[in-house]
Amino acid sequence: MTTPRFALWGSELSPYALKLRACLDVAGVRYAWLPADGGRLQNLRANGRIEWAKRTRAVERYPALDPLDEYPLVPFLIEDDRRVHYDSSALARWIDARHPGPDGPLVPADPALAFAAQLVDEAFDEFGLYMVHHNRWVVSARTNDAGARLAHELRRVFPPGAGWIVDRTFSERQVRRLPYLFSVAPHGFSVGLRPALTPPSPPGFPPTHDLLAEAWTRCLAAVEAVLARRPFLLGERFTLADAGVYGQLGMNLADPTAAADIRARAPATFAWLERIRDRGHVGCHGEVAPHADLEGLFAFIGETFVPLMRQNARAHAQAVARGERLFNERAFNARRALYDGELLGRPFRSVVKTFQVRVWREIEAAWAALGSEERGRLGSVVDGAMSGGA
Repeated sequence: MTTPRFALWGSELSPYALKLRACLDVAGVRYAWLPADGGRLQNLRANGRIEWAKRTRAVERYPALDPLDEYPLVPFLIEDDRRVHYDSSALARWIDARHPGPDGPLVPADPALAFAAQLVDEAFDEFGLYMVHHNRWVVSARTNDAGARLAHELRRVFPPGAGWIVDRTFSERQVRRLPYLFSVAPHGFSVGLRPALTPPSPPGFPPTHDLLAEAWTRCLAAVEAVLARRPFLLGERFTLADAGVYGQLGMNLADPTAAADIRARAPATFAWLERIRDRGHVGCHGEVAPHADLEGLFAFIGETFVPLMRQNARAHAQAVARGERLFNERAFNARRALYDGELLGRPFRSVVKTFQVRVWREIEAAWAALGSEERGRLGSVVDGAMSGGA
């Protein structure tokens, strides 16, 4: 068998790597899964290629790089051992344009359905990440082995014997990042682990555990209402909407306490996640179309993702106007570019995220491009969310 043209540099711990892997699988694109399945020299070469591309701003984002974007840790797609691509949502469109699969496009050709897929995908990429990261490091704090799994994946990247260091430092880093990813513990909260693995309660930040728990309940109910009735979110085959939801919720399949919660509260969703994990979404043909049972999912998005994006965009404009130039995680660590907001009737404090500004601009542009008939087909819930005030 010939060597694949593509190498997917990612981790099963990353929701975006899971999402991109599912997209490549359904399109029939062969790839090497690195670093887990690579040799030491192959991994060092791939990592060096990525780092060089990042330093020289040569990493490609389809159709064009946006200055508001920020490079992730993973995933990256290496093409022909030369070109480096990133952004799982942009890569889904790149797959449709350059390597279309036999099951149909990831982004439906119909404009209304394309918008629906984009809205669901971005909502789970941005707000969904907060819920599943919280599920891993708070809900499943005592049962997850994420650090050990990452150490195993990186066994042919770091020197022999470094696994315990990777395990410990990664787990501590992810817990430390919880407030940046919206999960703020109430004062005195404990999961019964050592201090470095205890979810933080930074001064001045309202606790958000209850907010995230309520959002999670609404999320599971909304997704379950759809998947209990049909095989995929938009119909009979896999689309970008499924990829976005699978990437996030699928991350929690390996987090025992969170996985048990999904299975108990949303059994159809749990079975769907396992099917995609096991490549059961490949080879599914059929129609995609708007359905009334999507209203609950759209309502969840309209109550969480939409107001969060609007508040972040407004805070970004205000920060830029006062001369702020530091954003995202570096700004959070320096306690700069912070803003106070509200979701589901509860307060939160966050940092301005420029990549979310770009996401929201693209969503607004896609919505503005739809005609009244296309908006009508999506229903009043979407129209109300997108046409509401800032």
